[in-house]
Amino acid sequence: MQLRHDALDAHLAKTLAPIYVITSDEHLLALEAADKIRRKAKAQDFLERDVFTVERSFKWGTLLAANQSQSLFGDKKIIDLRMPTGKPGKEGGAALQDYIAAHSPDNLTLITLPKLDWATQKAAWVASLQQAAVYIEIPLIERAHLPQWISQRLALQGQTAERNSLEFIADKVEGNLLAAHQEIQKLGLLYPQGTVSFEQIREAVLNVARFDVFKLSEAMLRGDVARLVRMLEGLKAEGEALPLVLWAVAEELRTLLKLKLAVQQGRPLGMLLKEFRIWGPKEKLMEPALRRTSIKNLRSALQEAAHIDKMVKGLRAPEFAGDPWDALLQVGLHVASPAK
Repeated sequence: MQLRHDALDAHLAKTLAPIYVITSDEHLLALEAADKIRRKAKAQDFLERDVFTVERSFKWGTLLAANQSQSLFGDKKIIDLRMPTGKPGKEGGAALQDYIAAHSPDNLTLITLPKLDWATQKAAWVASLQQAAVYIEIPLIERAHLPQWISQRLALQGQTAERNSLEFIADKVEGNLLAAHQEIQKLGLLYPQGTVSFEQIREAVLNVARFDVFKLSEAMLRGDVARLVRMLEGLKAEGEALPLVLWAVAEELRTLLKLKLAVQQGRPLGMLLKEFRIWGPKEKLMEPALRRTSIKNLRSALQEAAHIDKMVKGLRAPEFAGDPWDALLQVGLHVASPAK
């Protein structure tokens, strides 16, 4: 049974299922959901807990044995299975299916996984989990929705803030939801309930951004120039390897150029996105990005990216010397800014 993350509280108020699966890359929200399930289970006398982490040397037989063994004192048990890679392998997939088929009514099983890739989602063991368990897939909080999420979290502690204050916090915690949670809790400790002013927030909130190379392309595709500039400055300040950043940007440019050329030949964009395996939030960004840029701009951007690559390797003539990070920003602007 599929269950929305925001429906978990209502679900737990009515019942407690024998098996839960939480899959997400949003670690804070996954941890909070798991804690809610564990608290509910403890209130219903699941007093023992076995924790298993699937690593390279993990023995699947220990999981099956834990399901079959009974507590010395007759207590009900939580079996907490954590799969950091989300890939159990052939043996693990079969073991999970056997485990589900023979699940003991004296146990509650909680399985936590990262967000599964497209291929893994099609696996038989995933289908078995989706059928037998309460399956909770928690999506990432995208940057556009982060101010609203912060507002909701502030409301839980009786506080409100103006939109510009929410945007300020979102900028400072870029890509780090756990840091956002900590900063919100700090505001609850520092200030009373009610409206927290921008000045109070600016004084309290630290710059705890965690800039992500692969989020950079999102800012570029979205046409968010201010965020693109901020992320490039942040990556540079954090000492991120320029070749990696350049590679990520260049890959996005190549994809855009291929899509643009194919669309020009009359091929439908929807079919092309499936062919290039572009889905989720990124899929929605592609069409406006393609409208905003041109084939000429994309080719020019790729040529500039090649020049930056030579600059990084020290292969360019002295007259072409300059800051490669500044040059990379100009490359990104070919997509982020409207075509001229």
